[in-house]
Amino acid sequence: MPKPAINAIAPVALVGLLLTACQPEMPAEVRSGLVYCSEGSPESFNPQLITSGTTIDATSRQLYDRLLDIDPETGEFVPALATHWERREDGLSYTFYLRPEVQFHQTDYFTPSRALNSADVRFSFERVMQQDHPYHAVNGGEYPYFQTVDWGNRVTRIATPTADQVVFYLRQRDSSFLSNLATDFAVIHSAEYAQQLLEQNQPQRLDTHPIGTGPFKFREYRKDVFIRYYRHNNYWGVPSQLEQLVIDIEPNNAKRMARLLTHECDITAYPRMAELELISKREDIRVQQQTSMNVGFWAFNTSRAPFDDAQVRRALAMAINRDAILQAVYFGQAEAASTLLPPTSWGHNPTLVAERYDPDAARQLLSEAGYPYGFTMTIWAMPIQRLYNPNAPRMAEMMQADLARIGVRATIITLEWNAFRRQLRLGEHDSVLLGWNADNTDPDNFFRPLLSCNGVNSGTNRALWCDPAFDALLAQALLTDDQAIRRSYYWAAQQYLAEHLPLLPLAHAKRFQAVNANIGGITINPYGGIDLSKAYKQTADEDTP
Repeated sequence: MPKPAINAIAPVALVGLLLTACQPEMPAEVRSGLVYCSEGSPESFNPQLITSGTTIDATSRQLYDRLLDIDPETGEFVPALATHWERREDGLSYTFYLRPEVQFHQTDYFTPSRALNSADVRFSFERVMQQDHPYHAVNGGEYPYFQTVDWGNRVTRIATPTADQVVFYLRQRDSSFLSNLATDFAVIHSAEYAQQLLEQNQPQRLDTHPIGTGPFKFREYRKDVFIRYYRHNNYWGVPSQLEQLVIDIEPNNAKRMARLLTHECDITAYPRMAELELISKREDIRVQQQTSMNVGFWAFNTSRAPFDDAQVRRALAMAINRDAILQAVYFGQAEAASTLLPPTSWGHNPTLVAERYDPDAARQLLSEAGYPYGFTMTIWAMPIQRLYNPNAPRMAEMMQADLARIGVRATIITLEWNAFRRQLRLGEHDSVLLGWNADNTDPDNFFRPLLSCNGVNSGTNRALWCDPAFDALLAQALLTDDQAIRRSYYWAAQQYLAEHLPLLPLAHAKRFQAVNANIGGITINPYGGIDLSKAYKQTADEDTP
């Protein structure tokens, strides 16, 4: 049986680290900044191209801004690059009014000649929606989140009547439109920088050498080692108190935790559940937690037999001891998922219950489906730790043992994270352990990326399940702003998923991050990636900045 790619630190081993690890002298250039320990390298520096949480954490809220944001406490929309917006009464157009004198980053590879204007917004979204746009096919031409929400079909055109006004025209009413503009994927790029790169015949650098309006600007990247950002001193909001931000890349959880304990890292966002009790007793480390909008799931590749049979999928689901997984993998810090939507979502269907654990019934279902002696399959387990699944290899091992009891022989597959995602995109898996963290408060944010037909084409639907009846329910929910009516469609959608089971929702996990006690200004955002712009360091004689 393959060994997990990442091993948890046992308490004894962790104590050993505390006793033996020596704290190195922090370079002077980092004392004025913050070091964030990340579990992997970004696949791009443009969040439009990727849905990976690792990429989003490293880029979106550090380098860029959006037209609007979501207040993490209230879930309401708040101004960002747009100071305000108006919607036409029929819901077919939205006008945004831009904040004046917003400055783009100045770096050693680009010096802006002007502030943000409507041309930048238009460029950022027309690249996504227009196949003949000069940048559309650059670096792959895939925009997975926007493809799943059918952006290119729903937005008919973008107008810029003045330098500070942008108008989006829609084909039909879309109650999720503002929510999609508030996601971490809807970042604004510099049209001037893009034009410069075209003239230099280097358009690919737009996504590797980023220019945004965010609180930090790009300085240096060494793949699988670190990323270095500097403060954007002309930031339109409150400038960061950090002169620089270093993202230290370490896939090995034990090494990442050791760096936190020796204060080589100031923050790590995904401590293992097994470590929480021990590190929470230390005076020099604070453990933050929050209920978060997320789901961990087991997706079946419905494009191949026998996983194209709903009866087989149900048998596999009933063979899994979910309670044991919640204890051994989540250490009781998650609740069993009955649907994709967490209970905190206004669209959650409370009438549904989690699939029961019943190996005898599972064997009977397999026999009725024509597999009395079981079959062989693969379980792909992501090699990194994420909020929705803190230890996928361990979970896969437990599932492997459960499936063996009903005659199903499972092999566990894990690869380096970026290679793992590339192979999944090719549909080579039988099943995969993944998850999703909400980008906004709208229930649509779970359904269309994970299970729509568009999601199959964009690579975010790992079940490769395309059902027009399901898509029709989602489409109807977007045609009204009445939350009660929308809720009825989402309840029906969840019932439909419970009957067809293209994926098995497993758990809704609490979100944790471990922070050195002298670091302030960091909170957990339940609707997006990590924002380190408000972080600051305190010395022993300082209370607050």
